[in-house]
Amino acid sequence: MNIIVEVGYLIATVSFLGGLKFMSSPKKAKTGNLIAATGMVLAVICTFITVTTNTIPIPNLIIALTAIAIGGFLGKRMASKVEMTAMPQLVSLFNATGGACAMLLGIIEAFLTDTNTTLIGIQILLLLGLTTGAIAATGSIVAYRKLAGKTKDNRKAIVILWSRILLVTIISLPILFFLETLPVNFEMFCLIMALVSLTYGILFVLPIGGADMPVVISLLNSITGIATALAGFVYDNKAMIAGGIFVGSAGILLTLLMCKAMNRSLLKVLTGKFKKTTNTGDTEEQNIKDISVSETVMQLSFASSIAIVPGYGLAVAQGQHLCGQLQKMLENRGIKVDFIIHPVAGRMPGHMNVLLAEANIDYDHLKEMNEVNDTMSHYDVVLIIGANDVVNPAAETKPDSPVYGMPIIKAYAGKQVVVMKRGMSTGYAGVSNDLFGMDNCNLLFGDAKDSLQEIVNQLKLI
Repeated sequence: MNIIVEVGYLIATVSFLGGLKFMSSPKKAKTGNLIAATGMVLAVICTFITVTTNTIPIPNLIIALTAIAIGGFLGKRMASKVEMTAMPQLVSLFNATGGACAMLLGIIEAFLTDTNTTLIGIQILLLLGLTTGAIAATGSIVAYRKLAGKTKDNRKAIVILWSRILLVTIISLPILFFLETLPVNFEMFCLIMALVSLTYGILFVLPIGGADMPVVISLLNSITGIATALAGFVYDNKAMIAGGIFVGSAGILLTLLMCKAMNRSLLKVLTGKFKKTTNTGDTEEQNIKDISVSETVMQLSFASSIAIVPGYGLAVAQGQHLCGQLQKMLENRGIKVDFIIHPVAGRMPGHMNVLLAEANIDYDHLKEMNEVNDTMSHYDVVLIIGANDVVNPAAETKPDSPVYGMPIIKAYAGKQVVVMKRGMSTGYAGVSNDLFGMDNCNLLFGDAKDSLQEIVNQLKLI
């Protein structure tokens, strides 16, 4: 039986690797998800086979199966009903459950562990899993609330100070405990560490700005993966170890890529450091030129190549399907249409890619920022739908701007630029966009979905 379980875990691990490999390609991402999910189901089955051979009480098995059934039902229901705009919040919420699970496993094991016979190494692994899981749990909940607009950034000095104090506490307390200088037993110490870590998770995410949320989500996912791997070492479960390592390492790599895409160091993101500016959205000095739908239609119909830059506003308006219709109508007229995607567009990594895939837009038409930035001047029209900070020229021209140094899509280099916006509100970074006052830029005011529908309707008449 042990051989069957070991082989099952090996197949599950290979499935995780295959799933990750397929997910690196947008066209094969769905297949990759199915492969990885199949591997996870196999790992769960193997775990239950192991459990049933160790004379585990039947009521415990019933509780576990019931929990899996309830969790699977609720997860499927939530994932099916969530709007694409709320997908980042859902990811954060699911990640919080993973972190909380790792923390609870650590606490339960602490009460079952005999410190007289258990190796210190195992106790350290248990503490590390508990701590990282707790940080990921509350940190993800705060990230969820910030993404949902329920909690604002809090960069008060007292918050940052206590965050650093708690971080030092988390590092120093285990050292003092294993030197036997703290008058508490292992069970009580684990509860104290859980409480401190839960509090730190809240204060850790609170000061971090909304513009850095893609980095934070990726990092918290990585922390949950690490917590899972550490729990796997405690339970000697190879599938947990492998899965946790894959999630942790992939999350770290993605976090670093996100930081590079924003020209921000990970340290500055984690400490909530963001340059202040005196220009926080004052557009009175800009020469704003609005444009009508009919004028936009004329520009599009006479163009030979068009770049569409989607942003979070497109997701909010649920206009991705109309975007797909517009693309097909323009291509039927012999017009080349590309979608230019910024790495941190939206509220989480890959948000725009998933949004456009939902509208069945071919991935061949999706271009990364670095692919086209040097040739943006070749586009006759650049149509920006809901994007703001990722096309702001201040990132290149204003050293005192919070977005300075962040790589942007050079939309300003297009021959004509049309920006679809509801109003003159600023982006997530809270600064005005210098693009709006440029000579080649016009603003089409209104809900993105309504404007796209009008554009499509009028194109049909030409």
